[in-house]
Order: sequence, then C-alpha cells, then structure tokens
Amino acid sequence: MKYKSILVTGGTGSFGKYFIDNLLHSKNSYKKIIIFSRDELKQYELSLKYPSNKFPQLRFFLGDIRDRHRIKRALENVDIVVHAAALKQVPAAEYNPIEFIKTNVLGAENLIESCIDQKVKKVIALSTDKAASPINLYGATKLCSDKLFVAANKYAAGKTIFSVVRYGNVFGSRGSIVPYFLSLKKQSFFPITHKDMTRFNISLSEGIEMVKTAINSSLGGEIFVPKLYSYKVVDLAKAINVNYKHKIVGIRPGEKIHEEMITESDSYNTYELNKYYVILSSDEEIMKKYKKIKDIKKYPEGKSYNSNKNKKLVLKDLKKLVKDFNA
Repeated sequence: MKYKSILVTGGTGSFGKYFIDNLLHSKNSYKKIIIFSRDELKQYELSLKYPSNKFPQLRFFLGDIRDRHRIKRALENVDIVVHAAALKQVPAAEYNPIEFIKTNVLGAENLIESCIDQKVKKVIALSTDKAASPINLYGATKLCSDKLFVAANKYAAGKTIFSVVRYGNVFGSRGSIVPYFLSLKKQSFFPITHKDMTRFNISLSEGIEMVKTAINSSLGGEIFVPKLYSYKVVDLAKAINVNYKHKIVGIRPGEKIHEEMITESDSYNTYELNKYYVILSSDEEIMKKYKKIKDIKKYPEGKSYNSNKNKKLVLKDLKKLVKDFNA
C-alpha cells in the first residue's frame, strides 16, 4: 500500500526532529509530512531549517494531544501517524502524576479515537523499556498507553492498524545521561545512582529504522522490540572521562537498577525475527498471521529480556559512541 501523508506527534522532540529530517531526505518519501507539537519556538526554528520553498511537503501544526478537537483537525487526510509525544522524565512523573496521565494516557486515548474517526490507515506509537514491569509512574502511564493502542485494533475493526515500538534509552537524546555527564566539566566526579546500574542502548538512527520497519511490517496489535546491546552506567562514565571518579548518590524516585523490555509473562506471546522481537496480543487472527511468516521463531518461554543479562557494550564501544556524539 502506498502511503501519501504522515503526521508525527511530538515532532519537535529529539526523535521527532531526527525522524523528520530522515523523511525529508529519503527517496520516495511522503507527499505531506506534518509536525504536530505544542512548542511554537521549536516549530519556528525548524521552519527556518526547512524553508517552504525547498521543503513544500512539510507542514507545521501547533497543538496538544490533550486537545482531541485539535488532533482531529490535524489528522484530516493523513495516512500514517507516528506517535512520539509524551512526558518522559521519571522524577518529574513521581511529583506530577496527573500531568503525566493527562498527556501519556488520556492523550493516547484522544489520538486513538481521532485516528479512527479520520480513517487513518496505520498508527505506530513509541514506547519505552520502562513500560515493562513498571515501578514508576512514567512507566505505568506508558504501559497503559501501550495497552490502549493494542486494544484499539479491536474496535477499529481493521480499518486502522495500531502497533507499538518499544525500545531503550536513546544515546545522547535530550534529557538523557550522556549530555548530563558531559555538562559536568567543572566537577571532578560523576554522580552514579547505583554501581551495578545497566541500561539498554539505541541510537536515534536505529530507533528510526525500527519505526520504519513497524510502518512497513505491522499487522496490528503487536509490540516491536529491537535487539539491542546494554551498558553499565559506570562504564559510560569512564568512557566520557576515565580520570573522573564516581560518587554513589542513591537511586532516584521511581528508578530501576536494570531495565526490561520483555517480561517473563510476555515471553509466552513473543516471537523472534531477524533484527527484532514481537510481543503479540492474544488475538488469534494476529497469531495465525505471524505464524505464517518465514523464519519466525518462538522466543524462549519464561525468559526475561533485561539490560543486566543482555550483551553489553565494552569501554571501547562506549568511547566511540561518545566521540561520535561530540563530533
């Protein structure tokens, strides 16, 4: 199926900006690319970077996913939606829970209803490893959001396909640990919350490829999980400056020592393909479709896919990532 138009919620965020740039410079791209976000300054800055005389396919739509009427208007004649808008800071969620629920849960509901009403063909929602066995409010809101998008396939009756892409920390993204550590030039230590802490790692380009894969391959109701490496946070600190010491400051509110993307419970409905896993809903029709795919394998039952037991990046790999980020 040929898709002509795409809308990206949160299109001025770290992922959104990189994704939009990728689309604008891709061959056979969309005839209309819409940035939907609530930040007028960032939209203005992007409009300077991508002037309309050179990028006539780009549209800017100021709005908030909390406003269903505004979303519905933005979605007129849209084929594909990539949903990247969310509140994401774990400590902020612990102290402002209702705000996160309004954006991450009720905003997801607004988007789902509007996409069905406007006959959008396919929706890919971005999730996070924190949605697997969540212990913090942010993760809980994203798990709820994931459940809403998966369940939406039932009452969309096949007219709109909803799927989810779940991945770990984006290396160097806004608000992530890399730019934070790099900002600590005037002190001689890195604050580490726990000596054993690990995290999944994904680059922006890898995240974009996973979303594109989901757009092309999704059948509805599945959660795509890429195969990633992990790293120890103390190793990342050494990669940034081996001469700095680290100081254990304690786990922040809602923070995990290790992250997880496929839980033991999810493993029973999970399948493995070449570069990613899919967690399937209990819908029998989706199960039948996936079992017909060539080279698909059953994921080991009872096995958790977590950042501690996963393959890890060594110091040399992390140093290269930091160097590339600073380039």
